[in-house]
Amino acid sequence: MIYNLYFKKLIIRYLSLITLSSVSIPVFGQIFSSAQNPLSVKWNYIQAKGFKIIYPKELENEAQRMANTLPFIYTKVGFSLRQQKTSIPLLLQNRGTIANGFVQLAPKKSEFYATPPQYFDSQDWLNNLAVHELRHAAQFDKLTGNQKHPFPELVYFAYFGAALPIWFFEGDAVVNETALTQSGRGRQPRWIMPFRTSLLEGKKFSYSKAYFGSNKDATPGYYQTGYLMVADMKERYGKFISDSLLSDIKKRPLRLYPFAQSLKKITGKNTKNYFLSTQNKIAENWKAQADKIQAENYKSLNKKTSLATNYFLPVRINKNQILALKESKQDARYFVLVNDDKTEQRLFGIGYQEQPWFSYKNNVLVWDEIRYDPRYKQRSYSVICSYNFKTKKFKKLSSQSRIFSPSLSNDGTKIIAAKVELNNQFNLIEIDASSGAILKTYPNPENEILQTPAFDKSGNRITYISVSENGKSLWLIEGNKKTRLIFNSRQQLSRPIFIGKNIAFNAHFNGIDNIYSIDILSKKITALSNSKYGAFNASETEDGKIIFNDYKINGYEIAEQTKTEKPVGKDIFIDFSAAAEKQENVGNVFKNIPDSAYQSKPFHQGLNLFSFHSIIPVIDNEYVFGLELQSNNLLNTMNFYTGVKYHRDLKRFEYTADISYKALYPILSLQYRNRPRRTFYQTKNNIQQGDWREQYYKLNASVPISFNARNSTYAFTLNTATSFTQRYLTENMPASFIRQVKFPMEYNLTFNHSVNTTERDIAPRWAQIFRATYNHQPFDKNLGGEILALESFLYFPGFAKNHSFLASFNYQKASGVNQYATEIATVYGYNNILARNKLQNTMLINYRFPFAFPDWELSSIAYVRNFRAGLFCHYENIGINTRITEPKTYGVEINSKLNLLRYQPVVDVGARLVFVNKIYNQNPILEFSFNYSF
Repeated sequence: MIYNLYFKKLIIRYLSLITLSSVSIPVFGQIFSSAQNPLSVKWNYIQAKGFKIIYPKELENEAQRMANTLPFIYTKVGFSLRQQKTSIPLLLQNRGTIANGFVQLAPKKSEFYATPPQYFDSQDWLNNLAVHELRHAAQFDKLTGNQKHPFPELVYFAYFGAALPIWFFEGDAVVNETALTQSGRGRQPRWIMPFRTSLLEGKKFSYSKAYFGSNKDATPGYYQTGYLMVADMKERYGKFISDSLLSDIKKRPLRLYPFAQSLKKITGKNTKNYFLSTQNKIAENWKAQADKIQAENYKSLNKKTSLATNYFLPVRINKNQILALKESKQDARYFVLVNDDKTEQRLFGIGYQEQPWFSYKNNVLVWDEIRYDPRYKQRSYSVICSYNFKTKKFKKLSSQSRIFSPSLSNDGTKIIAAKVELNNQFNLIEIDASSGAILKTYPNPENEILQTPAFDKSGNRITYISVSENGKSLWLIEGNKKTRLIFNSRQQLSRPIFIGKNIAFNAHFNGIDNIYSIDILSKKITALSNSKYGAFNASETEDGKIIFNDYKINGYEIAEQTKTEKPVGKDIFIDFSAAAEKQENVGNVFKNIPDSAYQSKPFHQGLNLFSFHSIIPVIDNEYVFGLELQSNNLLNTMNFYTGVKYHRDLKRFEYTADISYKALYPILSLQYRNRPRRTFYQTKNNIQQGDWREQYYKLNASVPISFNARNSTYAFTLNTATSFTQRYLTENMPASFIRQVKFPMEYNLTFNHSVNTTERDIAPRWAQIFRATYNHQPFDKNLGGEILALESFLYFPGFAKNHSFLASFNYQKASGVNQYATEIATVYGYNNILARNKLQNTMLINYRFPFAFPDWELSSIAYVRNFRAGLFCHYENIGINTRITEPKTYGVEINSKLNLLRYQPVVDVGARLVFVNKIYNQNPILEFSFNYSF
């Protein structure tokens, strides 16, 4: 069963890479979710020409809109893949506060997270998701077909992940979203800015580094890499190039690197060479673009670093110090004070944010962060937190709220923020900065999406951004009067603030993101910055200057200048999707959407527990293999697996079934096995073989609870299980053979606390894990015995950043049938060392550290991200058969994270040399490890 589970996890993890968030903010990518909503959510559904839209009742209006939108636009979205019809369930999720969307197989479905982010495209959020995700649906249908039987979805999903690099999967969708609308990420300079910056600074990437990323440098990412490569393919080879590639892969599926071979067949270049060709072409285009502007070179006010590092949203709090939100490849996000001599003072870390955001005024600091429901992870909140620099006290100003982008008034007493309801109604709210009470709600009858509001110095005027399908607008509120200063623009307007009598904001009028100012009376727009790569997030200093983010090769830096207005300048943006847009010749795919009223019906969870999608092969080991039928329902509340396996050595079959119900607060699961068994036992004369079959039932109840606060996560898991075993059809078994094992009880309690980590961290800088396990036989006197196990794992910071020190103390006491069981962590090499005593305790000391980040591309064999080393010293049965000064094993280990054969999973390979205490008279043990992750 262990190998079977491993095989299934391998498939699932590998496939999950292609369901990364399609439109999430740059710092967040989410694989498809297996989380649940609270049972209290009431669901309806609408059938609309191949789309089954399932949604919470509060989203009736949005569901009706999507029922009209999806069938109408799909013919245009899928046209260049020659896909005109599809059938797919769509779930609209409204309990979360993290913007996302994905399409998956096994089961086939799409999910739209309906709460919009505070920074995204210049069009309606759900439309934004629809045009991108429907392209993924068309890709699936093109490569795998649209048939449901005989339940091959997981196999299709596996092949899809193996056949297509994720950069093509996402790049094709981004080109499509840009070509079919007047918006799209391809028209956002900020989205492609890291790639442009690196190339103009003379730093070209290898194909693998651009695709897989780096632990030290800012890299473009596979979305951006894929967009540029697919856009170039469309320009060179026409509208149907993606269709040609997928068709050729489908015709000849059983090849190594099927995408690369099909690409070479059609274009003459494999993936690496096509990337290098595209990189050279866009570098020339961007160099010609840069030659047309006379950009200013802003002095950096933060210390220089060779690592990708961001100092978001700088604010000068006095003449000598700047407050910023810092993150890097080796540091999770935290507040920092930057002094004029560029030295820094770390303040405190914070939790995950929908976008980097904070506001500081009059010694008060406020920010928003995401907090999750303890049990139902489809539900999350955006809460407002504050810190007072004078009193040094933290406050949580809201609980279970959906409030974003809080901004303080100049005196620090009021907050203006955007609030979104479960029905996607947006309003601006005014909050008391001390108590968190809502003082006022500003109506939004048009229900445009509202973003990043701010007060003026008097606290009487408000500016903010609104978003609709027609574009973005900049607004001014004075009392009861609302004035639209910029009307339905396709500019990426964001973060407006009052500076003097004007409003400053981010936009890209000249084709590069910069800071602009609008005169409130004349509505004349001027530029306040002229950055080569991008300038953002201005704030005014007491002496009338502006301090802001200036993007450089290693990230968002801090710059400051006098407030000087400049002409906006000519738009020199390079639209790499222009050829694709001309080929599609659609304009805006969302024009003329029908407005029909669809019948909605209740979606009963109890009647939709099963969704059979796959029959897959399972391989436990070289002797046991079979087939399994799988069902996972659309709301992730019930999983069901059943199958048959053949034991080649026993020449008999095993029958299996597993069911798990996750809608309730405890997760309930039931396992059934009807399996053959064989053993060998000693008789008076010889060794005897015995066989039997057994029916095994296991019931498990688990309550996983976790919550987060600032940069810490806490988790509690309570698990209890029991089982019943009935043995029959015995052959050659002794008279003492036990035919029933009656309800042994298992209990497990785990507590876990950890702080946020970064991609360079081997383990959390600070974490504690405690686990207690107790197993006994209360209902079976013939099988008496018990085991109590206590484990602890304590992580501490090492001598340098990203180093990790682990001290693990573990104890167990076992008797009866459990006397030789092992429930605690063991020393390295344990299974290869002859035991001298029963295992009773262990003390494990580990020190691990990274020492190199080469970003090596070893042809197509491997891309090496990093090297890590470790030292260990492990003790066993302290005080029983060894002194604490004499470890049982000790040694060294070395590991490396890499991508093999240009596939997405991150593989961790390692070797460990284990020296054994001399009393065991044993040679050193060499062990190897192989793990993977996404």
